[in-house]
Amino acid sequence: MSDNNFVNGQSYEPLRRLLSDSKIQELQTQIRVNSNIEETNWNEQTIKLQDLEQSSWQPKLLIAIDGDYSKSIIQNGYPGAEIGYITVSTVVILLEKVRELEKEQFVDPKKFRETEQPTSIDSLFVGCNVVLQGEDCAKSSMRKILYDELKKVQIFGETETMLDTYEYLLKERVASGRPSKCPHDNCNADYEFNIGEYKCNTCNGKLYSTDALRLHELLNSSGTSGEMYGQIKETFKKLQLIHLLRSFEQQPKYFSLLRDIAFFIEGTLAVFSTASWLAKPIRTELERLNTKVTEEFGSNLIILGIERTGSFVNHFSQIDVMQNGSNNNFPNQSAFLIANKYIKEHIVFNEHPEYVYLEDTSFGRKIFYKTKVGHRVVASIATYNNYQSNLETAFPAQFPRLVEILQLLDKLVSNRYENSVTPLATAHAEAAIPLNLGKSIFDKIAREIRANSNNK
Repeated sequence: MSDNNFVNGQSYEPLRRLLSDSKIQELQTQIRVNSNIEETNWNEQTIKLQDLEQSSWQPKLLIAIDGDYSKSIIQNGYPGAEIGYITVSTVVILLEKVRELEKEQFVDPKKFRETEQPTSIDSLFVGCNVVLQGEDCAKSSMRKILYDELKKVQIFGETETMLDTYEYLLKERVASGRPSKCPHDNCNADYEFNIGEYKCNTCNGKLYSTDALRLHELLNSSGTSGEMYGQIKETFKKLQLIHLLRSFEQQPKYFSLLRDIAFFIEGTLAVFSTASWLAKPIRTELERLNTKVTEEFGSNLIILGIERTGSFVNHFSQIDVMQNGSNNNFPNQSAFLIANKYIKEHIVFNEHPEYVYLEDTSFGRKIFYKTKVGHRVVASIATYNNYQSNLETAFPAQFPRLVEILQLLDKLVSNRYENSVTPLATAHAEAAIPLNLGKSIFDKIAREIRANSNNK
């Protein structure tokens, strides 16, 4: 064995692996093992679709929201200079047109594509070592871009912008918020919540209402800012949902469409990281909007989050396999309504008696559902009052429009993307390769749906 091998470290690899194995074995003796694993008779634990009172309701529109981001190094004379490209796609599927096409013996692919109307928000955000003209650092540049981007998004020509939607939600944060620091590096004052652009009373530095999201704190000044881009994408998705709902409300002639729309958003119905405070005002706003829709039309909103990956998806896959290795332990067309106790014992370990899963950051409840053809779906259903969101219990009445949702999932689960639904598969494809940037589709669609309704 040559001395060079010792120098470059190669001769230590087998020893390093043995050391690693022994350390793993030692650690495993100290790790607590889930003692709750046992064969479960899921026929007894689940709600069967056939046992629920069936519904004849069919949505006219499906609206799906998904996003994507990528990052790229740019050449500006500084090392590691990076920009992030973020896309949030909203796809509207015209189900009445789909149902008409399904009556034909041969469906024209061109006509079928016309039933899907996509639009995208695309934004460029700066990262490490990228500074805009007139700004003094990458962080201030990113803050300006975030504020400006929200001003650009608008659903209908006469309704509020996404910035207006955000600033409406911000008001509750102002009323009950904990102070954060001024974003300027040379200032230790508390951040002063306000609307629009304004100045810090201490350092006179420029502030924006969007600084309250604190997303600029995720910018890595010496490396890649993937976490920041990902959290901007997720924040935009949640804001887009509320922006859509409020925009329909602000157009009285289109407000009635909300009773005939099912909204889908990729991922769980929760807000994480620095913008997690948004969850509370989102819950409050959803309750207000849902109350108005229920009073006028007699039905709750349908808002679903669909998870494609993560601990819940993995757990659902595990419990669908029997201990003898055979599949289909979980019955088709059955739903398991998940309570906090089950989450703590089986999915997210926590023995603290007062711990409630995502108590402060979510605005929905999770279910496991296995469709008629055997596809597994982890879905979050939006909740609109304290009873529905109480995770200590899991009754069907706590999951708004459960029957319609299960019936809808039976029809929409996608073969293209595992654990997803067709509208989100389309939205994901549009977000990955946006072909309809900034294209306004909602005025046209709303007019068309309303005209068809009046002609019936």
